[in-house]
Amino acid sequence: MSTAKLYPAIIENLNTAVLLLDGALRVTYLNPAAETLLALSARRARGLALGDLLPEARGYLEALRRALANQHPYTEREVSLRLPGNQEPVVVDSSVTPLSSQKLLVELLRVDQHLRITREETRLAQYQANRVVLKGLAHEINNPLGGLRGAAQLLEREIDSDNLKEYTRVITGEADRLQNLLKRMLTPGSPPQRRMINIHEALERVRSLVLAETHQGIEVRRDYDPSLPELSADPEQLIQALLNIVRNAAQALGGKGVIRLGTRIARQRSIGHKSHRLVARITIADNGPGIPAQIMDTIFYPMVSGRAGGSGLGLSIAQTLVNQHDGLIECTSRPGDTVFTVLLPLQP
Repeated sequence: MSTAKLYPAIIENLNTAVLLLDGALRVTYLNPAAETLLALSARRARGLALGDLLPEARGYLEALRRALANQHPYTEREVSLRLPGNQEPVVVDSSVTPLSSQKLLVELLRVDQHLRITREETRLAQYQANRVVLKGLAHEINNPLGGLRGAAQLLEREIDSDNLKEYTRVITGEADRLQNLLKRMLTPGSPPQRRMINIHEALERVRSLVLAETHQGIEVRRDYDPSLPELSADPEQLIQALLNIVRNAAQALGGKGVIRLGTRIARQRSIGHKSHRLVARITIADNGPGIPAQIMDTIFYPMVSGRAGGSGLGLSIAQTLVNQHDGLIECTSRPGDTVFTVLLPLQP
């Protein structure tokens, strides 16, 4: 192959999106990777202003104009770009090279998938390490609790006053409560007893339970994908995991707001280091105040709660139950839009 044909062939087969822009930041060329990223053919994109393709990327567009004016190349890592039709932004590494005063070469390498996989693997590793620490801590707490409970029972037998016996019963009851708390924290249930279930039936069960428990000011909306196939799961464990998340959303709303339940199919999706052809994507969203930024990285840890009086166990137990189904729970949050996403494999 001649050099004249080799270089275009290389660019056409790169995984990096390559865009060539003119002095007004209009598209003059896209390689196939750029077509995939922008979900637009090169023929349709040619002549369009990049600002029309990235209407919310004002800061990024201004940086391109400065690079063109100053004739200075630059690279920016982990740039968040929201594309038309995409609910979530994509994260790219961007390299910009002015070729002349009227030509700008832009290279975009998508890195959000790598970042997500790394984040998931880190979360799973932290979760496992956290459980090891908690097991040791629970053992140290459980032994004196048993002694405390036994001493209170012996003391109750030695006293005659019913009023004083009430105090010993409080001690016994609190010791039992703490022991149950430790049990829930460390052993949220037996291994999954799997069978084929309809995830929408599980969500409807959760919806009815939460509506029965909560204030009338809370509305639970549904957006289900009817084509979602049945999945292999323990129905009771899965209902408990989903119920913990939806209850958490209802508590965050404080008696008034909207919870949205949704299902979709994701294809070729990785969970941790393992890739799956089909994954059930269950979303539980609310329009509450959001999760405080300082606890976002630890919300799935036991005893971490953003709510006064919360035990901090609901999300930890939910993550454990979903992990036992080879799945994972993710979360994004900003004021007015908190979304928990439960990922469960449908096919290996």
